[in-house]
Amino acid sequence: MPANVLRVGTAGLRLTLRQCRPEDVAVLERHFPTGRNRYHEARYQRQRAGSSTFLIACLDAVPVGSGEVMWQGAKDPDVRDRFPGCPEINGLAVLAERRSQGVGSAIIRAAEHLAARRGRHRIGMGVEEQNVRAARLYLRLGYRDTGCRYLDRYQYVDDHDVRHEIADACRFLVKTISALPG
Repeated sequence: MPANVLRVGTAGLRLTLRQCRPEDVAVLERHFPTGRNRYHEARYQRQRAGSSTFLIACLDAVPVGSGEVMWQGAKDPDVRDRFPGCPEINGLAVLAERRSQGVGSAIIRAAEHLAARRGRHRIGMGVEEQNVRAARLYLRLGYRDTGCRYLDRYQYVDDHDVRHEIADACRFLVKTISALPG
């Protein structure tokens, strides 16, 4: 099995987790459409530049989830300054019909494993204040609330070419991870 592929079994599913490949971008767009915003392409380009790892979870070769590990830290500069050297799991997404089946947990565990392989001792993620379900999952997986609050600012263009500016109130969670033996 190639080094960039990790097979995991979770909740009766046989998932394959791997780094995004160039040919995956169009497939992701079909299953997780981002339209004119081309988020999958941007994530793949960051991975190609070495600043992130873009993970894809597949079931029977069909993407059911994805997430990105930002190696330089949180996207928000204030969070990055407060938690220097702490990679961030960003853009975690799971198809609605595959939620609560272990897909998100598998992506998070894979991200933690990659961070540990790089000698990182902690990893973080932001969660929108209103996303109680996701926050419960992250806390159950060992992440702790740092008390750090911030606005996750982003923009997107809708199908009518209208640009929207969004600022979601978020909190930053961190987990201490162990380095892998060596």
